[in-house]
Amino acid sequence: MRFLVAPDSFKGSLTSVAAAQAMALGVQRACPEADILEFPIADGGEGTLASLLRATGGERVEVDVHDSLARPIRAGYGVLPDGTVVIEAASAVGLNLVQPADRDVWQANSVGLGELLLHALARGHRRIVVGLGGSGTNDAGIGLLYALGARFYDANNRSLQPTPAACQAVKRVDLANLHPALQTAEIWAACDVANPLCGERGATYVYGPQKGATGKDVPRLDAALGSIAAAVERAFGRSCQEQSGAGAAGGIGFALLVLGARFARGVDLVLDAMNFDTHVQTADLVLTGEGCTDEQTCFGKAVAGVAQRAQTAGVPVICISGAVQEGAKGLYDLGVSAMFSIANGPISSQDAMDYAFELAANAAEMAVRAFLAGHRRTQAR
Repeated sequence: MRFLVAPDSFKGSLTSVAAAQAMALGVQRACPEADILEFPIADGGEGTLASLLRATGGERVEVDVHDSLARPIRAGYGVLPDGTVVIEAASAVGLNLVQPADRDVWQANSVGLGELLLHALARGHRRIVVGLGGSGTNDAGIGLLYALGARFYDANNRSLQPTPAACQAVKRVDLANLHPALQTAEIWAACDVANPLCGERGATYVYGPQKGATGKDVPRLDAALGSIAAAVERAFGRSCQEQSGAGAAGGIGFALLVLGARFARGVDLVLDAMNFDTHVQTADLVLTGEGCTDEQTCFGKAVAGVAQRAQTAGVPVICISGAVQEGAKGLYDLGVSAMFSIANGPISSQDAMDYAFELAANAAEMAVRAFLAGHRRTQAR
């Protein structure tokens, strides 16, 4: 029998590659003769680059850039065999790169991500995929635009630094030195959220608090982003604040939209690059999973993407996750046949993370044994 193993990462404990290896081990225990295909996946956030490089090959390029607080950092991007560049926002300006006590949404910016884009453009690359998950910024992408040549000025024509604190006073955006290669570049934003830039559903209200915004910060920062975006839109001659995905990654989505980027679900870009639809046709069962499967999983997350494609191919899917919450039941309508938590009894969150590999392997083994029992019963009839 053929099993296709395609989990996302179990954040804080297993990368998607490690999760796939654990599940594959469980499958092998239950079915030693199994043909197992491992496809660790991601949905545009951390792990997207590793998944794509593992599936397709290619080159990893290391670059000296700056993190969200302007500290020097070494980050990288991938060049796939077809020349497509894959960049993770999280690799340069990720939330995980800044200690909670140091998080400052008024000073954090996306310059580092822009530096990665600039490096790729300078090397002649013109098709670029930007994974937007996991950013630690809430700057409407002004840092990214600054790195690419945009400059910001207040009412007195004084130059402003590319931070929300400074640019809340912006009145004019100068694009004279914007990198010319952007005119011919094809940029894709890999994203699993549809939030606009501002308002109660926007970047600041929904995601700002996890990046350090206090209750008092949120309305002020949201208003600042609105003012910044209005100035940027005047300069580019495009209205993008209300577009789906503009609020992704603290508004980096907005900056990419004004640059002419197109949006796609991160998991779809990853699955297409892996040629998933062809491989799933020959599978008898798909195993997927993630750290926590909940209501949000149903809306464009990696597990939902895998389930929908497997359902189209008529292949059953079992989801094995660190935790499975009540809201996850919507996945049954998307093609998931069953869901299991790796916790096999009362266990602390820390132990679940520390022993996630073996727990995931055990859960996969039990799930496959149950699947095989049903399969044998069907074959006997």
